[in-house]
Amino acid sequence: MQYHLNGFTPGDPDILPADPARARKTPELPQKVDVLIAGCGPAGLCLAAQLSRFPEIATLIVEPKAGPMEKGQADGISVRSMEMFQAFGFADKVKRESLWINETTFWTPDAADPSQIARAGRVQDVADGISEMPHVLINQARVHDMFLDIMRHSPSRLEPNYQLRVIDVQVDPDGQDHPVSVTLEHTSPDRAGETETVRANYVVGCDGARSNVRRAIGGTLHGDAAHQAWGVMDVLAVTDFPDIRMKSIIQSQAGNILVLPREGGYLLRLYVELDKLNEDERVADRSLDIEDIIAKAQAILRPFAFEVKEVVWWSIYEIGHRLTDRFDDVSDPETSTRTPRVFTAGDACHTHSPKAGQGMNVSMGDTFNLGWKLISVLTGRAVPALLHSYSQERWGAAKALIDYDHAWSRAVSAPSDAGDDMPVVQRKFIEGGLFTAGLTVTYAPSRLIGTAQWQDRAAGFQLGARFHSAPVVRLADAKPMQLGHAVEAGRRWTLFAFAPKEDAPLRELCDFMTDDPTSPLKVHRHPQEDIDTLIDLRAIYQQGFRDLEHTQMHPLLRPLKGRHGLCDYEKVFCASTLPGEDIFDLRKIDRVQGCLVVVRPDQHVAAILPLHAHQDLARFFAGIFLKV
Repeated sequence: MQYHLNGFTPGDPDILPADPARARKTPELPQKVDVLIAGCGPAGLCLAAQLSRFPEIATLIVEPKAGPMEKGQADGISVRSMEMFQAFGFADKVKRESLWINETTFWTPDAADPSQIARAGRVQDVADGISEMPHVLINQARVHDMFLDIMRHSPSRLEPNYQLRVIDVQVDPDGQDHPVSVTLEHTSPDRAGETETVRANYVVGCDGARSNVRRAIGGTLHGDAAHQAWGVMDVLAVTDFPDIRMKSIIQSQAGNILVLPREGGYLLRLYVELDKLNEDERVADRSLDIEDIIAKAQAILRPFAFEVKEVVWWSIYEIGHRLTDRFDDVSDPETSTRTPRVFTAGDACHTHSPKAGQGMNVSMGDTFNLGWKLISVLTGRAVPALLHSYSQERWGAAKALIDYDHAWSRAVSAPSDAGDDMPVVQRKFIEGGLFTAGLTVTYAPSRLIGTAQWQDRAAGFQLGARFHSAPVVRLADAKPMQLGHAVEAGRRWTLFAFAPKEDAPLRELCDFMTDDPTSPLKVHRHPQEDIDTLIDLRAIYQQGFRDLEHTQMHPLLRPLKGRHGLCDYEKVFCASTLPGEDIFDLRKIDRVQGCLVVVRPDQHVAAILPLHAHQDLARFFAGIFLKV
């Protein structure tokens, strides 16, 4: 991370200087805001954390509960979410606190005695080379805490307004000044039932499966239920089950269990298959409780003992797979006449079982996609039509999740015969490895994703997919690092220029970006801004760091920034010389011609271009950004 740009700043660099106007708090709700977020779950807090860094954006986030979450709910963090956490700056903290899932084991009925279970297989949980990040488990509340820390340490000093529930949303489709009217209801005992109205430019409903925001814009969850009750419990227990600190999928004659070890070395989570429900029956009709979950777990784990010492949290749920038709308030016939004002994210627009460990991850993915787009529009850098892309891109990601979860739920619950060479669930697990890692989300060509004409220049960076990081060495200080870690959460786009053997094409690109009147840095950047405020060009050379001099780099790659005109030394990288770590080989980059890889603020690859395609680059950004 970089700091001290505009003068020495003592103390914790994660605590940013407070904006004098935005950080001043009052007990009353504001009458108008730019963005109102309903719900302090992972989707809502991920969005709030992004917006909080821009004090010019007035943000209000409300939550019906009395305070922050402490335990329960989701726990799985995919490698893709860990990459996202890196952009926010807290991936290392999550790594330290969490339980890393390295191996998954599979248990089926014992061939010698099918009334008992035996280990049938084991699989490396995350395949080599797909990410520099691990798959981890951690209490969802800790993820909330880290987003809350970003918010309270941001220039806006944003804090949630607890004990407030959105009960209605009304949009004036012709209005321009805060056209969304939001009715809020107090949930605190001393003010229960009281309502207030706030006007907003945009509203984002992250308020769960029973979302009032979704209902207000006419959204409906469509889908089905599996009519199967499952229990989940976080417990401290004593057991002789040998894989209790491994992720384990257990299929027995008594039912099925997903065992998840948890952070801290002692805590466990078990998802336990309970009763099959009738077509017209709900899980609440069975009056199941924690004792039923424990008893069923003990039966499934036989011959191993399982003694619960403390129950931390538990819940019983019914599997359902449901998806809304759209994630905003604009119907298909209206797309050409107005832009969205209200959005839904997370469980408010897609629900599924928790067994694939995707709920929190996909929910955060929703608002990581939406955040930079709202910031770009609200700071006057992009046209509001950009916001149509949220529903277009994220609906497809949610549909893929629903389809996968259907298949995975069936595989987990399918009977497995003793003596199978490989259980069906193990085969499905292997087949779905990239999906559960969160790495199959690929956005289609659009104004935000270019065509695949030049994909062969960098075959290892799939167009529309997330930028697959790789090792590099920073030239100025010889620091080994991951190139993808240069992308930070916000609105800034990153251009990675991979240099050919000859330096001329890269220098010509830099000359164009610096001097040509059609350059995106000339057309879309305010003169008083630092050169990399909106578009950040970085170079990667094939030579080792000892073969180049930083002072010989183009001035655009060592720009002078801030009020003191200090040099930014972190724009130039070299390929690693360690065996198997050369980024040009790992990502199949054309060594002769080089290329330019354009990466969006949400870490997805937006375009791959030849270094000489200057006007193609200019046209690409002209389709997104406004002229200054």
